Amino acid sequence: MHDNSQRAAGAASPPRPSGANAPAAQPRAVIPSLRAQAYKSHVKPVWCPGCGHFGVLAALTKTLAYLELPPERVAVVSGIGCSSRLPAYLAVHGFHGLHGRALPLAAGLKSARPELTVIAAGGDGDGFSIGGNHFLHACRRNQDLTYIVMDNEVYGMTKGQASPTTQPDWCRSKLTPHGTGIRRFQPAAIALAAGASFIARGFAGDPAGLTRLLAAAIEHPGFAFVHVLSPCRTYRPEQQAWKDRVHPCGLEPARDIARAAELIQRDDGMALGILFEQQIPVYAAGVVATNDEHRRHTAANAGALAQIEAELCR
Repeated sequence: MHDNSQRAAGAASPPRPSGANAPAAQPRAVIPSLRAQAYKSHVKPVWCPGCGHFGVLAALTKTLAYLELPPERVAVVSGIGCSSRLPAYLAVHGFHGLHGRALPLAAGLKSARPELTVIAAGGDGDGFSIGGNHFLHACRRNQDLTYIVMDNEVYGMTKGQASPTTQPDWCRSKLTPHGTGIRRFQPAAIALAAGASFIARGFAGDPAGLTRLLAAAIEHPGFAFVHVLSPCRTYRPEQQAWKDRVHPCGLEPARDIARAAELIQRDDGMALGILFEQQIPVYAAGVVATNDEHRRHTAANAGALAQIEAELCR
């Protein structure tokens, strides 16, 4: 963990995605302006050249700088996979967890430390296969988390097997030489059905557009799911054509679940933007204090932890 809060420089302000109603403004910490570089660690990414995840890393650091979030007040939790290396490349609190377990870890952290900005990250295999059940319940719980899924439709770290989002006729894996024959997992549709209050889709090849989406997701009060199309140049080279296929959603973000369902079902899977956003009660563990003493004790603990972090995270 590195405290880079003394680096002063302006951060560009990405406008909120067109047509989205901004949530109520949240008070921001008074700290010097930070560059995106201040949120990068000294660890060099080991992703393959041309990997889409580089674009996600760039967009996330720009987002954190734009929102002026102190690095010591941000935590990124991941599972296992190429995309789950993300915490190592950021100068914020990070936890590289178990396969498919990023969301329960993030939920526990947010429950214990509600003042932190908690971001979970992973890939399509980690999030939609072994972690699929956690995904469903994180959506319906509506805890104040942001979940970034970098989807390349393949298990890349284990050398190119079909994932839940792989086309049924994809036959370039030795494990499925004739394709899987199984219908693809539909992330946006599943998230909507499970109760997510914010659903967006971005493209790793458009860091500026993805930055705007991530900023809106982090500022959204509740569970925000950002599905990122992130090409795998090594095992899915045909995905380089995504840059020519992606397009803006072109519609206002749906506020009604029925309208959102129609929008998502008619979608070609390449529409970018906020697909659904709704303000519903946010889950917060222990939000009801039993007495004033308990509330004072909680506030005192938060103050003590903040002081420790300020001293040690330099």
